[in-house]
Amino acid sequence: MGRKEDNIKKATKLMNKPEFIRNIGTAAHIDHGKTTLSDNLIAGAGMMSEELAGKQRFMDYDEQEQARGITINAANASMVHKYGDKEYLINLIDTPGHVDFGGDVTRAMRALDGVLILVCAVEGVMPQTETVIRQALKERVKPMLFINKVDRLINELQVTPDEMMEKFTKIITEFNKRVASQLPAPLNKEWQVRVEDGTVAFGSAYHNWAISVPYMKKSGITFKDVFDYCANNNQKELAKKSPLHEVVLDMSIKHIKNPIESQRIRIPVIWKGDVDSKIGKDMYNCDPDGDVSLMVTKIIVDPHAGEVAIGRLFSGTVKKGQTLWISGMPNPQRVQTVALSVGADRVPVESCCAGNIVALTGLKDAVAGSTVSTIKDMEPFEKITHYSEPVVTKAIEAKHMKDLPKLVEVLRSVAKADPSLRVEINNETGEHLLSGMGELHLEITEYRIVNEYGVEIVSSPPIVVYRESVSKRAGPFEGKSPNKHNKFYFVVEPLEKEVVEALKAGDLTEGKLKDPKAVARQLAELGMDREEAKGIVMFKGTNALFDNTKGIQYLHETMELIKQAFEEAMSIGPLANEVVSGVKVKLVDAKLHEDAIHRGPAQVIPAVRSGIYGAMCQAGRILIEPVQKVFINVPQDYMGDAVREVQSRRGIIEDMGQEGANALIVAITPVAEMFGFASAIRGATQGRALWSTENAGFVPVPQDLQTQVVRDIRQRKGLNPEPYDAGYYSA
Repeated sequence: MGRKEDNIKKATKLMNKPEFIRNIGTAAHIDHGKTTLSDNLIAGAGMMSEELAGKQRFMDYDEQEQARGITINAANASMVHKYGDKEYLINLIDTPGHVDFGGDVTRAMRALDGVLILVCAVEGVMPQTETVIRQALKERVKPMLFINKVDRLINELQVTPDEMMEKFTKIITEFNKRVASQLPAPLNKEWQVRVEDGTVAFGSAYHNWAISVPYMKKSGITFKDVFDYCANNNQKELAKKSPLHEVVLDMSIKHIKNPIESQRIRIPVIWKGDVDSKIGKDMYNCDPDGDVSLMVTKIIVDPHAGEVAIGRLFSGTVKKGQTLWISGMPNPQRVQTVALSVGADRVPVESCCAGNIVALTGLKDAVAGSTVSTIKDMEPFEKITHYSEPVVTKAIEAKHMKDLPKLVEVLRSVAKADPSLRVEINNETGEHLLSGMGELHLEITEYRIVNEYGVEIVSSPPIVVYRESVSKRAGPFEGKSPNKHNKFYFVVEPLEKEVVEALKAGDLTEGKLKDPKAVARQLAELGMDREEAKGIVMFKGTNALFDNTKGIQYLHETMELIKQAFEEAMSIGPLANEVVSGVKVKLVDAKLHEDAIHRGPAQVIPAVRSGIYGAMCQAGRILIEPVQKVFINVPQDYMGDAVREVQSRRGIIEDMGQEGANALIVAITPVAEMFGFASAIRGATQGRALWSTENAGFVPVPQDLQTQVVRDIRQRKGLNPEPYDAGYYSA
């Protein structure tokens, strides 16, 4: 029996012993070495050949290739590792690093109990590192630190041993500062990483060696030896004496708690149901005999098995043939196969118990983020909040008419697998809109549609997703129903910044309010007037609807239609048919016909919509555009060229500093101006600039540009180029 088969056998035995399971992931800034590290861990544990592990390392330095390499191979694998005299099952998820794929990272975190955050010894803590730390801690996933590319520090930067230690100390201090600021006590102290206890490891994923203080004691290797091995170009020898997979997997087993202990910390944070209920206790105790509760974190499409839902099982045992409910879906579904991902293979098993990361087929209604349970109406897990939202759109059409039905299917599949994508299917025009986190995100998706699903497509140049809002308070504005028997009076104003932030972070949730009084209290705490807050009806996106009327007859019966009209108005704004953001809509008065037949949907919905739109026109409609924070690291000689390139794109320089011989530039730039930036910055700096971006929210379009931008959007959508004024809505 080969080592791999032997490991598969051990893995299937260990999956029923949660105390011997560790669920870990890798996360880092782009190109800090995650995929290389994951490959070597899997190879070291005997799950794939050592030769293969090297293949992905010859990463093409073209960003496209790199991102394709990482994202398409974002792996999910289980391996067995011996620590002391016991064997452990380690479930590993490798996450992508590019800012466009942040959604993938957030979803993976939900399945994990611990995460290995890689930081490049040369570049240090980068913007995306900060984001992944924040994502991990929000999900209560315990971080460990791996300082990678130590060999580059020694060989390329020619540092002395003292300078090397100084650099390490700086990275660890910055890392701990982020941990302390994101967590409540006592975790903010307990979860800091320390060299002496072995929660920090150093090494080179590329050269397959690593070192930590506990391993130094075991092997007798010192930092001075590490320095000498690297300086004398003898890293092969070092990899034999201090192999990467041993150091990293030992550290994971020792410092990451098993699922039973981890879930006691995590469940109260990621699930807002009653912890004292039966399902609450089942999850809190990771009980294999309890009801099933599983959160789907990834959907992959297998050409043979169809859609495979991969997720973390928090309680119960899933079995082949079992019937499960998916939150929000009317019909139960039957599990066709249960499998464990071991290396690149999925190994079918009869059943799998709580604490594992499991792959299931047969759940055709599941999407990444679904809650799956044996209980029909289980309180779903907290919605996974993404730190950024889709900001770039492309129109996609099938190249050949015969492929049109297949393209619709493929787009649905793609959106299921990646909830960070937004797909709008227009069956009338045959044009489909695909919105993603950035240019690269959409390019990868198109690449998948053509190469993995085999549909040839034609796509438009990328366009930016704008939002609409208002600049001041206005109203009451009267909206009349077509039969003139019903009148609604609306006031609109910008929604408080704190409330918008709470909606984005998921502290307030949109849709039907479970406990309006609790929400009203929360709004008052966020600085809203207490009386006004009592009228909260619902949230849609980052907008809120309030009913501040008193004693109006028949209003209660009409409220569902008012909500529906509010939702429609917030989805398509009056300025450029874009989504509305950050607006507070207050119903302050209404006159309703006593006969229900005269206040049906055809009367109420247009009246409410006109009332809201008219008030928005009076409140000064503004267009807001997505912006990105751009970080550029460039040699001093090219600094001027880099700054000019950013400024020519309406970029605002926020900060300029220095690191070694290089200049660091931080700027805020509109996404609309960033198309083609990669090749332009390469040209301007002769390829010497290292740069990265992260989404930085939305800001108003400059007043002098707004009219033209609105006109362009409206023409593109086939609308009258000039938006209507308030008079149009009062007619």
